[in-house]
Amino acid sequence: MIIFSIETSCDETACAVVKNGIEELSSCVSSSSELHKKTGGIVPEVAARKQVEYIIPVVKECLEKYGRDPKTLNGLAVTIGPGLAGSLIVGVEAAKTLSFVWDKPLIPVNHLVGHIYGNFIGGNSIQFPAVVLVVSGGHTDLVLMRGHGDFEFLGGTVDDAAGEAFDKTARLLGISKYLGGKKLSETASRCKKNILLKRLPRPMLNQDNFDFSFSGLKTAVKRLVEKEKYLVNVVACEFENAVVDVLVAKTVKAIKKFSPKSVLLGGGVSANTQLRTRMNLEAKKLGVALHIPPPNLCTDNAVYIASAAFFNNNPSDISKISINPSLGIMDST
Repeated sequence: MIIFSIETSCDETACAVVKNGIEELSSCVSSSSELHKKTGGIVPEVAARKQVEYIIPVVKECLEKYGRDPKTLNGLAVTIGPGLAGSLIVGVEAAKTLSFVWDKPLIPVNHLVGHIYGNFIGGNSIQFPAVVLVVSGGHTDLVLMRGHGDFEFLGGTVDDAAGEAFDKTARLLGISKYLGGKKLSETASRCKKNILLKRLPRPMLNQDNFDFSFSGLKTAVKRLVEKEKYLVNVVACEFENAVVDVLVAKTVKAIKKFSPKSVLLGGGVSANTQLRTRMNLEAKKLGVALHIPPPNLCTDNAVYIASAAFFNNNPSDISKISINPSLGIMDST
């Protein structure tokens, strides 16, 4: 089954063609992130206008890379949420139009569930049940995945998501005004000795649940740097350690409680080197298979949207498909 997919939840305009949920045949991504650097954050109206500008060229390029007639496609998929309303509308309306013109079924996809399916690209042998950590700029969720479409919510962030905390702390430390999480990690890697070890809190680490909280950690960083002067790379290192300590500990707790056959990571923060390394070590200790997408499938793209559509094949009447900017990981599409 060959699916053409569209992803426009934020500032990336992406299309892909994927076979049987595992084989990437074509993929194109265009981003308006450079524009948002000037304002230090995403301006929804600007992002939506750029989606309108990019969508047709990206669709065209993706199909050219595919190199076959659209008639050979078996269906389409599109992200309906969560995300920016204006951006989502562009993708959904484009998908509806193509579905009508090509006379192909359209499958709505939850972007958060899509993140999980970056792990299936390439044909990885993933066994269920699986503990899944979806950790991104806007979401941090732990779920138990018993099978495709069969999820049990374990816990999530009660305030800031991990990626949001990374970006806000990067701005606070003067590392970057926009999407500074990756740069913060690069800065942290230059720390030779963490003289602030355990000076920052590990929020909710010892609570008997699977929830997360990172807003207070960001505040703790602010108070720390206001009181004393430290090298930025040292503060960045301790902050990253604190976040990863919590993410790993909560995931390990879930592994020990539910005894899964697999552990899956997804979302932009799952590209973090320290998180990947630490989770790999813990998974080996516990004897459970760990799956993490390659970095290019951690960030927003249409490849995993097509994969999610294949494994959760649920075409809808195009007249009934609409955006849901506040969609949660457990919400149906």
